[in-house]
Amino acid sequence: MPIIVQKYGGSSVGDVERIKNVAQRVKATRDKGNQLVVVVSARAGVTNDLIARARAVCDQPSERELDQLLSIGEQESIALMAMALHGIGVGAVSFTGAQAGIFTDAAHTKARIKTIDAHAIAKDLNAGRVVIVAGFQGIDEDGQTTTLGRGGSDLTAIALAAALKAGVCEIYTDVDGVYTADPRVVKSARKLDEISYDEMLELASSGSKVMQSRSVEFAKKYNVVFEVRSSFNHNPGTIVKEEVTYMEKVVVRGVAVDKDQAKVVVSNIADKPGSAAKVFRSLADANIIVDMIVQNVGRHGVANLTFTVPKGDTRKAVKALEPVLKEIGGGEVALHEQIAKLSVVGVGMKTHSGVAATLFQALAGVGINIDLISTSEIKISVVISLDRADEAARVAHAAFDLGAD
Repeated sequence: MPIIVQKYGGSSVGDVERIKNVAQRVKATRDKGNQLVVVVSARAGVTNDLIARARAVCDQPSERELDQLLSIGEQESIALMAMALHGIGVGAVSFTGAQAGIFTDAAHTKARIKTIDAHAIAKDLNAGRVVIVAGFQGIDEDGQTTTLGRGGSDLTAIALAAALKAGVCEIYTDVDGVYTADPRVVKSARKLDEISYDEMLELASSGSKVMQSRSVEFAKKYNVVFEVRSSFNHNPGTIVKEEVTYMEKVVVRGVAVDKDQAKVVVSNIADKPGSAAKVFRSLADANIIVDMIVQNVGRHGVANLTFTVPKGDTRKAVKALEPVLKEIGGGEVALHEQIAKLSVVGVGMKTHSGVAATLFQALAGVGINIDLISTSEIKISVVISLDRADEAARVAHAAFDLGAD
């Protein structure tokens, strides 16, 4: 029997009625003769509520204890989903990440999957049961509960699809698929029928909330073709797959805005070999992901470093930088949180010129100032003021005619 992996996000299992609706969808898929693994997230809002409670009792909670706490959101969902399936006559069993054999490294709150032992899942599938797996979580070699970071349920689903050699992987969310921009911000945004791994990866890492970037990276590595669909209707979604030649005809595929970035300016550090290396080594050791980086030309023996990090890591970044600045002879750290990152993405950029000029001219036309710029082969990103972010997305979307048929 073919294996299908389905993942349902927090909004899809947000209350009892929605859980029952998902159970009916799962039953319909199983009744067509499929073996089915269902990955579920915590109910919408539960993870944020748990984080708020943690910070109410401790300003900087232990990351190990955060993993212990946050993992219960998905455990509630898997048990309720299994019960809902039992209620309509479908055999089902729920697995935590550990029970599902998802082994990770020990980086609490941002763990990476190392291996998956799917024997227990395969045994229940062969017995005719639907297997419900808690997304977002795993276990390290010491038996400690770990979580995979925001959006980690996507990664769980993709990784299980790879491990089980599933024929289909479906990511169900509250939108119909991948759009050229956030349709809540850009009314003219349109759904894409398909998109390449690289484009999806760049959009995800640039603030698109549809998929977690690490899950797309994993899918590309193991060639897992997946479809992003809505759990509230039966419309076709967006297929994410390997790049094909015709995709290059579209210069820009989409626009994304990331409002969860902060700019860190490290000023007056010694302008000598090794200073930047020590700064970024301290951030890497603290598991802080650095995005855009700019270093100015040194003058009078000192230089400035500017880079962006997730807003949730700003305190940790400052703490990590304090000892290294003393080591390299001083420097000051300034944080700027009222920023956003705007990105335009498309594999067609590799064979077309003028994308940067079009973007910069469009933003200049409405008086939006650019603070930082970074580029890759298929992406241009700029840092702008947070209060102009939505306007910038609409302007960029129009400049590249992404709303046109």
